[in-house]
Amino acid sequence: MNVLIFNGTMDDRPYATAGRVAGYFEEQFRQKGFNPRIFSLAHADIPFFDPLKQETPASVQTMCEAFCEAHLHVWLTPLYHGGMTGVMKNCLDWLELTSRHGRPYLTGKVVALVSWANGSQAMQGINAMDAVAKALRAWVLPFSVPVLKDHLFEPQTSDFSALYKTKFDQMISLLAAARTTVVE
Repeated sequence: MNVLIFNGTMDDRPYATAGRVAGYFEEQFRQKGFNPRIFSLAHADIPFFDPLKQETPASVQTMCEAFCEAHLHVWLTPLYHGGMTGVMKNCLDWLELTSRHGRPYLTGKVVALVSWANGSQAMQGINAMDAVAKALRAWVLPFSVPVLKDHLFEPQTSDFSALYKTKFDQMISLLAAARTTVVE
């Protein structure tokens, strides 16, 4: 089963929060026999959404295919001014091109949400992604992970803290169980 791990930031450094979280999810899904793919906006070359554009850019076509082929999604974003990153929202806006598909947008896909912030407002990022995922007809996993970034890593080792590792593993288990409810 295909899993899309959507890195909603332009920061693609492997040691950055987005890279480390995406890498963790990728490895855990692979170990469970899934086919994970990280979709990183830093390498996607997605232009500004223009619904009047006559031709679909190849990068957008590739993005739409990746989103539609995945059965399960994990969306990751830092909190930016009360919501998800602008580049992430722009990317999701391009899914409008799938509106005429037999199964438009993300119908039947299960989406899990993770957001992090330096303060305690990461839930605002979750809420922003939740609204868009539901508008795109996805089923949002009822367990999300808002991260207080100061508590994400162990200070001595820079590994994920036990608290967040447990939450990420719980999310992965719930998504793995959700594969039986995915609408084909």
